[in-house]
Amino acid sequence: MSIKKKLGMGVMTAAMGLSLIGGGTYAYFSDSAEASGSFAAGTLDLSADPTTIIDVENLKPGDTMLRSFDLVNGGTLDIASINLDTSYTVTDANGNNVDDFGKHIRVNFLINADKLDVPIFSTTLNELQSMSPDVIEGNIFGAWFAERGGNLAAGTSDKLYVQYEFVDNGQDQNQFQGDSLELKWTFEGKQGAGEAR
Repeated sequence: MSIKKKLGMGVMTAAMGLSLIGGGTYAYFSDSAEASGSFAAGTLDLSADPTTIIDVENLKPGDTMLRSFDLVNGGTLDIASINLDTSYTVTDANGNNVDDFGKHIRVNFLINADKLDVPIFSTTLNELQSMSPDVIEGNIFGAWFAERGGNLAAGTSDKLYVQYEFVDNGQDQNQFQGDSLELKWTFEGKQGAGEAR
């Protein structure tokens, strides 16, 4: 065999070997697997029922008014804290006020109607508007929620009792005749700490 033939055969053999090696990579077994995941965020949905907690007329010093309302968690997450923000506006009917009507309206937070003589927290509207207490962890309704696991569980509600009092301070309070006070309470619910899931 001539050198040309030997070289040609060598090149051909090499080409066949390379094609077998290349073709061989397609002959191995193979498999694949897929994994997927999903994330869905929960919801906080806090509401007060009724939304108008109190609406009274013709007050006089010494009057008390007991009202109840429900804090409702319509969301899918437990609410661990609920901050109460208070604001109000006073309409001075006669333009003669030298004092804030809110200083004369006391708010007595009660656990339930059977304990009217012992408020768990008492303050005036004027003092309350400079605070932002947590109604669950703080003084207001803290014991009430502690009995229920320390939070407002998803899909539940709690009935809370509040007594309002137009304080009779034993002095002349004529400046408040005909006045009105518009109260706004904003309850802000917050989630608890994250957890391993």
